[in-house]
Formats: sequence, structure tokens, C-alpha cells
Amino acid sequence: MRSFAFKGFLWSLFLLTGSVFAQSTLPVQSTVPRKPATPITTDVLSRTAISVSGTSTGAVSTLTTALAQSPATDTLPVFTAEEFYQAVLQYHPIVRQAALLNQAAQAQLQQARGAFDPRLFSTYNRKNFGNTLYYDKWQSGLAVPIWPGGLDVKMTYDRNTGKYLNPENNVPSTGLIALGLSVPVTQGLLIDARRNTLRQAQLAINLADADRISLINKTLLDAAKAYWNWYLGYQQFRWVERGYQLAQTRFVAVRQRALIGDAAPIDTTEALITVQDRLVSFQQAVVDLQNARLSLTTFLWSSQEGTTPQPVDLPLTVIPQAAPPDQPSQVQLQDLLGRAAQQHPELIKLVNKQQQLTIEERYRRALLLPKVSLEASLLSRGPLPEVAYDGSSSYGFQSDNHKVGVDLAFPLFLRAERGKLRQIQFQNQQTGLERQQTGRDISNEVQRSWNELVTFEKQISTQQQIVANQQTLVQAEVNKFQLGESSLFLVNSRETKLIDLQVKLEELRAKHQKALASLWYAAGSNVGTR
Repeated sequence: MRSFAFKGFLWSLFLLTGSVFAQSTLPVQSTVPRKPATPITTDVLSRTAISVSGTSTGAVSTLTTALAQSPATDTLPVFTAEEFYQAVLQYHPIVRQAALLNQAAQAQLQQARGAFDPRLFSTYNRKNFGNTLYYDKWQSGLAVPIWPGGLDVKMTYDRNTGKYLNPENNVPSTGLIALGLSVPVTQGLLIDARRNTLRQAQLAINLADADRISLINKTLLDAAKAYWNWYLGYQQFRWVERGYQLAQTRFVAVRQRALIGDAAPIDTTEALITVQDRLVSFQQAVVDLQNARLSLTTFLWSSQEGTTPQPVDLPLTVIPQAAPPDQPSQVQLQDLLGRAAQQHPELIKLVNKQQQLTIEERYRRALLLPKVSLEASLLSRGPLPEVAYDGSSSYGFQSDNHKVGVDLAFPLFLRAERGKLRQIQFQNQQTGLERQQTGRDISNEVQRSWNELVTFEKQISTQQQIVANQQTLVQAEVNKFQLGESSLFLVNSRETKLIDLQVKLEELRAKHQKALASLWYAAGSNVGTR
């Protein structure tokens, strides 16, 4: 009678075991709400009650205790991937550092524009010796560079006196006003050093923006991998913990049976070995989950406006979202390939670098021309204090009152100029070839990432069928054990295999999400802004 009662107890126990694993084969995402994530505010991650103090370096037992004492999984706060990506985009120091690249390029552009700033100048020289004023010379003026044609507009005022003044510096007593132009006729007419520097600085902004996007994309890719590693660690922890608890329950039942004499004491050894084996796996799962959480927290920061970013910690009871069943189509693949060909940061950098080299090549070609500059100024006497100024007088701005000059320079061999030009031409050709190869590599990388993504989708579908079939085997083995046609060893083996298959399914789901992040990265974008 007692043996019959105990068999009934075991039948109930294994029926409960079968029902538990029948529930475990349900898709995990069914326990996670699918409502859209709320955009992150300044209080980043406030929905998951994450504190800004402390670290994730607590003992392993702390994590186990916190999860064990927490409510059911369905009610635990979920930190979604979208919330995580938005937090990284808004507060991560590397993302903020990327924004500084564009600001630095803007500062470089401002510096290049300084070459076209109007310039005030004044020169004063005086010599007095032996009670004799040799000369007293003062020249002041305004020079205004003009972008088109490389012109310089200059207005000067000269006032010179003295006993030994050079005759060419003699001016009227009221001074001499000159208004003129300096025009490069050959070299410097279409492009000069100032315009070359300014145009390259303008292109440098595009380069800096491409570097910024590239740095953000790389940060988001690493963050996505960290998030789905956390997801895998949590799912592995769940399944291993469930198997460990079931093994403990069986061991207690077998031990009780041995104590009342319905089983030999040696029967408890097999149940104990299963408990110990799953305990080792459970301890490793706890450590893996702890390390995955640490890797995730390196991407979590928070700060108020104008303050220094502070590290943010996840509470031990916050869990990741379920892996969404994303299935991109061929239309999305073509869209990604087109986007990669037009907007990939590496291609943008090479295009702008090639444009910079083209501008530099034009400038170096201009240096092969003779340097001829014309200067012409209209002259006028300064107004007399005792009479009204009449610009039409013979001392006003008339065509006869002028000053002209020609400046000519030409190196005979031009070896330095020709050598530099050839160097720039070679660099331009190399950049063009690199651009072609990079475009091909990017296209292949997008296609490779797409192939991996599609393969993972097929593997997940197959693995789900395997898990369902293994569940059927577990249930059948339990039924046979209840009829006395099986053993505890076979039930434990089937159950262990089911746990391994379920963990592998979660691993495939994590790899699928990582492949999706890699696909967007290969196309020059990221999963946070897709």
C-alpha cells in the first residue's frame, strides 16, 4: 500500500515535470509585451528604475538571490533593445566625442576663411639726428581680399616729411590717398593658396561628418552585440536554473523513497550526480550572465544638460526583451545595397578625399605658370583744410593720377612644382582605385551579412521543430517511466538534451540579432537609427 502511494507521488511529480517543460517550449517572446518602446527622456532608463550609483560587481549569490526573490518573469521590468540603443545614442561619451569631430572641422573652416578677412595696417618710421629731421613717414591702409579672381583691393594713405626724404616718397602736404587693385594675371587667377585651403576645409567637414557616423555606427554595433549577449546569458540562466531545480526535486523524491525502504540507497547516487552536474552548469550560467551584464553597463551613461556623463547601472531584476522575429525581404536588401553605395561613411570619406586631391592638383598645375601680378592705383591729394575738397581737380582721382606696377617671377626648371604635381596625381589615382575596391568590399559585406541573416532564420525554424520533437520524447519517456518501462537515467538524459536544445535555440536567436546589427553596420548605418 505504501509502495503504491509512493508510485502515485512519483507519477504526480513527473506529470508536473512534463507540464513544466511543455510550458517551457513556448516561444519566449510571448511573455514580453510587444508595444513600441517609449523614447528615452533626460532621466534615461527611468522606466526600469535604474540607479546612477553603484556597480555590477556584486557576488554571484547576489544575482541568484535577487532573481530568486523577484516576482514572476512576466512582471519583471523589461529593458528593450530600442531603449538601450537610444540611451547609447544620447549619452555615451564616444557618441559625444564623435560630435566634436564636426565641430573641429568647422573650426578649421573658420580658420581658412580668415585668409579673406579685411586687414587694417599702419607703418610709421621717423629719423631725427643732430637736430635734423631726416624723415617722418607714416602709411596706413585697408586691404580687402576678394574671392573671385584672387583680387586684393587696397586703400592707403601716405604722409611723409623730412629734409632727407627719398624723392619718390614726396607727397602733398595733406598726404596722398591711393585706391587700387592687385590682380594675378596668370598664376593665382583661378586658384591660389588661400582658395585651395578654403575649399579643402569645406570638404573636410564632410570627412569629419563621415568619421562621426562611422564612429557612432561602430559603437552601436558593439552595443548591440553586448545587449544580445546579455539576452543569451539570461535565457541560458533561466533554462539551466529550471533544470537544476527539477533535478533537486527528483533527488529529494528518490532519497525519501530510499529512506522508507522502497528503493536501494544506491539509487540516490544517480539522482545526486544529475543534481551536481546541473549545479556546475548553473554556477557557470550565473557567472556568464554576470559578465554579460557588466559588458552591457559599459555602454550605459546618463547626464543632465551641460554635466559630465555618469555611469548607469542596471538593477539585478531587470531583464532583456525577447528576440523579435525580424525577417528582412529582398526589397530591403536592395535598399541597403543602394544606401551603402551612396551613403556609406567609408565611401563618403574616399569621395571627399579624392575631391580634395583634385583641388590640390588644380592648385599645383597653376603653380607651373609664370607668376605675373598687376598693381594699379588711382591717386589723390588729401583735402586742404582751408578750402573745400574738389575731386575733379587736377590733384583728385583722375586717370592721369595713377600708379602701376608689374611683378614677374618664374622658376626656370620647375622641378619642385612638377614633382609635387606628379605626387598629387599618383595619390589621386590611388584614392580612385581604393574607392572602387572599397565599394566592392562593402557590397560583398552587405551580401555576406544578408546570407548569414537568412541562414540564421532557417536554423531558428529548424531548431524550434527540434525542440518540439525533443519535448515529445521527454513526455513519452515520462509516460514510459510511469508505466515502469523506463528509468530515471533515460528521463534525465532526455531532459538534459531538451535544455541543451533550448539553449541552442536562444543562442541562434541572439546570433540572428547580432547578424541584423552587422547587416546595418555593413550598409553604413546602425540598428538605432534604421
